[in-house]
This record gives sequence, structure tokens and C-alpha cells, in this order.
Amino acid sequence: MPSASSAVSDSGRPVPSSLWRDGDFRRLWVGQTASQLGEHASLVVLPLFAVLTLNAGAGELGVLRAVGQAPILLLSLFVGAWVDRWRTRTVMVLTDAGRTLALGAAALAGLLGWLGLPALLVLAFAVGALSVFFDVAYQASLVRLVRRDQLVRGNSALEGSRSAAQIGGPALGGALVSLLSAPIAAASGALFFALSFLSIRRIRRTESIPKSPERPPRVWRRIHEGLRLVIGDTSLRTVCLASAAFQFSFAAMMTVYLLFLPRELHLSGTAVGLALAATGPGALLGSVLAARLPSRFGHGAVLVSAAALGDGAFLCVPALHGSAAVTVPVLLAVGFVFGTGGQLVNVTVMAVRQAVTPDGMQGRGAATITFVGMGMAPLGSLLGGFLAGEWGLRTSLLVTAAGMMLSPVLMALSPLARLGRELPDLAHRTEDARPAR
Repeated sequence: MPSASSAVSDSGRPVPSSLWRDGDFRRLWVGQTASQLGEHASLVVLPLFAVLTLNAGAGELGVLRAVGQAPILLLSLFVGAWVDRWRTRTVMVLTDAGRTLALGAAALAGLLGWLGLPALLVLAFAVGALSVFFDVAYQASLVRLVRRDQLVRGNSALEGSRSAAQIGGPALGGALVSLLSAPIAAASGALFFALSFLSIRRIRRTESIPKSPERPPRVWRRIHEGLRLVIGDTSLRTVCLASAAFQFSFAAMMTVYLLFLPRELHLSGTAVGLALAATGPGALLGSVLAARLPSRFGHGAVLVSAAALGDGAFLCVPALHGSAAVTVPVLLAVGFVFGTGGQLVNVTVMAVRQAVTPDGMQGRGAATITFVGMGMAPLGSLLGGFLAGEWGLRTSLLVTAAGMMLSPVLMALSPLARLGRELPDLAHRTEDARPAR
């Protein structure tokens, strides 16, 4: 019989009642934290490598960012179905090993002067594809690793480390590029993925893979059901369209932004990393406010105002001139406001989505919105590179930042804006219930 302070896992091994006493959870947390640090550092290192070392132009940088984001569009809907059939520990270990080898080889090629833009494009796609697998697997692994009553605390710990990685990863990547070199910075990313590999590999608990029915629905049919749900429900359709508008414009703006900071404002890699990392503390504040503001002012009012404030903060960036002593504090403030508003929107939108989605459709509803929204990012990156080359950096930054305001406008013109302090309780609908028209 297990003791009062423990339960028994599916493999017959005791699971401690205290989450942090569970060695396997600690190994997952360490591995996921290291992986997120490596991933967010690489998101800065690879573009800066192209800009500072290969002298990539605006169009080339847009292509590089689009290639790195393409796996989200191409793989995300299918990876979720595949991971359900595999042991998540195996998926995470293999993807960590692959990213370690890829970035390690890139660092060596960079030091030897062999890493050109074509190889960098292949590297960006490979790392992006492996990251899609890892991110899906680590979220699924927690359900198989801890008891149901520990899921909230487990998710809180993992999301906290992800927020910390959003703060530290870009700053670390920018600092390493500035202080050392881009190839050495790429090698540091490989070290983070290696640490994740070593930690997750030590997880001892045996997973029980959920059993599939003898004749499970075909993947395409399940994808179609998710698409039909989102298209047919007014609130979900608006969330999807607003997400797509934001991700498209944000990807275009970020492509220009990564060129604007070093070339127009003449900032160092460290300063660029700090400017990008400022969204992290803002996101932490947004998470705190999201627990209070919607129930006080209404979900619709918070959604529209937070999106308008956060997205609108970037409209002042094209007007910046002068030394780093003047521009960096402004950029930090912009990033902080953007992070706060963005996290407020993310948390509130998730609550709305969960409230109006039937229980049996939660996964497919979320995957469909993510697929449509994030799927626009590669196209936005390409547009940002094109505009920067044709119109110049300041004009392009102003246009793409203004494009981000389409998201709060869409929400303001929809029923989402009229949502009050309490959300509709519709999630109890069955999977076969027809969505609202």
C-alpha cells in the first residue's frame, strides 16, 4: 500500500504528493527550462548571425524568419496526433539530440567560415521543426507524469520557466553575439539543448500511452471537425481572425524591427537582446492582472483595451533617434507595455475559447486557432523583408506596426467586445453539438 503522502503511478512506482519532491518532475522542469532558453536564444542568434556576419539584406532576413516559422504551419496539426501515439520522453530526447547536433555543427561551420545563408536556412527549418515536436511533447508529458490534482501546479511551474526563458533567452543570445561571436552564440544554444537531453533522459517513470480505439477517426476528419467548429462559432471565428491578423503583422514588424535596431539605431547585440527581453517582465505582470481585471471590468473591455495598448506601443518606435542612452530606455518601456498587454490578451482569450468550446473539441479548437494564427507568421516575415527593402526601415516599421492594430479593431467590432464579467458556460456541450451560428 502507498503511504499517505504518495500515490502509485501506472508503472507501479510511487508518486510523491509534493510536486517538487518528485525527481522525475524536477528532471522534466530542468529539461524544459534549458530547452526554452536554447530556443529563445536561437531566435535572436540566427537572425543576428545573418545580419551581422553574412550581411543579409531585408529580403533575406524575411526568408530566414519565414523558413524557421514554416514548421508551425506545416506540422503543428499533425504533430499533436503523432505524439499521442509515442512516449513523450522519447520524443523530447530525440529532438534535443537533433537540435544539439544541428547547432553544434552550425557553430563549427561558422568558426571555419563555411556557414552561408543556404545552410542557415536549412538549420532554421530543422531547429523549428524539432522545436514543434518538443513543445507538443512536453505539454503532453505532464499529464502522463503527475497526478491530476498536481496538473495546475505543474503547468504553473512549466509556464513560469517559459516566461523566464522569454526574458533571459533573447538577452543572453544578443549578449553572446555581441561579446563573443555568432558561432560561439550558436554553440551556447547547443549546450542548452544538450543539458535538456541529459536531464529528460534521466526520467525513470514509465509512461502509459493512451489506448486508441480499434478504428479511430481519420486525421483529416478530426481536423475538419475542428475547422467547422471555429468557422461556425462567432466568438471563435473572431478570435481566429484577430489572431491571424496579429501574427501576420507582428511577424512582418519583427523582421523590420530586427534590422531597424542594429542598422538604424546602431544598437549592439546586447542592447537588441535587452529590448527583446523586456516583453518577459511585462508578460509576468500581464499574468497577474489577467486574474483580476476581466472579472472587474469585463472580458470584452479587457480584450480590446489590452490589445490596443500593447500593440499600439510599437507605433512610437519609428520616431526614435539619438544615442543608445535615449533609445534603449524607450525600447524597454515599449517591450514591457507590449508584453503586459499581450499576456492579458492571451490569458483572457484562452478563457473565452475554453468557455465556448465543447469539452470534446478543446484540443482541436485550440490547434485550429493556433494553426491559422501562427500559420500567417511565415507570410508576414516575407512581407516585412519585402517592405524593408522597398520602402526603407522607418516607413516599413510604421506600416507594419499600424497593421497590428487590425487585431483590436476586429475584436471591438465583434460580440467579443460585449462580453461581461462572467463568461458563457457552453463548454459542457458534447463534441457532436452544432456550434452557434
